[in-house]
Amino acid sequence: MQKSVRLKSFELIAQDIDSVDVSLLHALSMGVGWPHRPKDWDFLRRAGRGIVAVDGIGRVFGSAMWFPHGDDFATIGLVITSPRTQAQGNGRWLMEQVFEQCGDRNLALNSTKAAYNLYISLGFTKEAIVYQYQGDVAPRLPPLPDLNGQLSELSNDKLHEITALDTQAFGINRERLLALLSEGASVCTLRRGDEIVGYSMCREFGRGHVVGPIVASNAQDAIHLVAVHLKDLAGHFVRIDTREKGVFAEFLQQSRLALSETVTTMSKGRRFLTTNEGGPAVFGLAGHALG
Repeated sequence: MQKSVRLKSFELIAQDIDSVDVSLLHALSMGVGWPHRPKDWDFLRRAGRGIVAVDGIGRVFGSAMWFPHGDDFATIGLVITSPRTQAQGNGRWLMEQVFEQCGDRNLALNSTKAAYNLYISLGFTKEAIVYQYQGDVAPRLPPLPDLNGQLSELSNDKLHEITALDTQAFGINRERLLALLSEGASVCTLRRGDEIVGYSMCREFGRGHVVGPIVASNAQDAIHLVAVHLKDLAGHFVRIDTREKGVFAEFLQQSRLALSETVTTMSKGRRFLTTNEGGPAVFGLAGHALG
């Protein structure tokens, strides 16, 4: 596998993403209008692995990361190419480096409209649309459906109580990622009797906060698991990424989170998304890169 590439006037070398200063990664994401702060990049580097494309004097012209979940699956994200190299094959070359590192793993990602044709050409197939809702939370939330169960905060030392539920919804055990996410998050659970039937996390990210992951068995439960965070964030910027429509999406819009853009969930290898009729489902993503 080629570890360097010439793109017109650029000679770029693949380098481990941990080897560059976070300020360079921040500048890269700012250059394409992505909201990641330096501390968001620091978190993502702890959660996953990746490469950057650098020139001979250390300037960063692209990045690509992958996040392993066990030995046979990974999500891909933070595939960024600087505007100066976007049309010169830098994205394809970065993905080829990621493929080499991932080996035979099944892969999933969330594609922007601009990158969609590239991922199709690399063998990814479309599975679903992700709707990104964001905005300043309304000072007063819309009426909530009847609550079936009890909401309570979950401490980090009891995170194991939601692992099996999350695995059932997501399809793969991501215990390590949940532990990292929870370090700076508030975690709420929904219990019916002695059983946890849903949970949500809220943490700082980008321009404000992100609520996700959100796992629930129906839209009414998911609304309560979102509202418990939004009620404390009135007037603050919040983002929620979801594949759901219907009453859940309507609640987000009524809370003044507007639909800002969409991305496409895609997979390579086995199908990523599965239906779990009547069981828990992912109502809110942890993030575009994390699934």
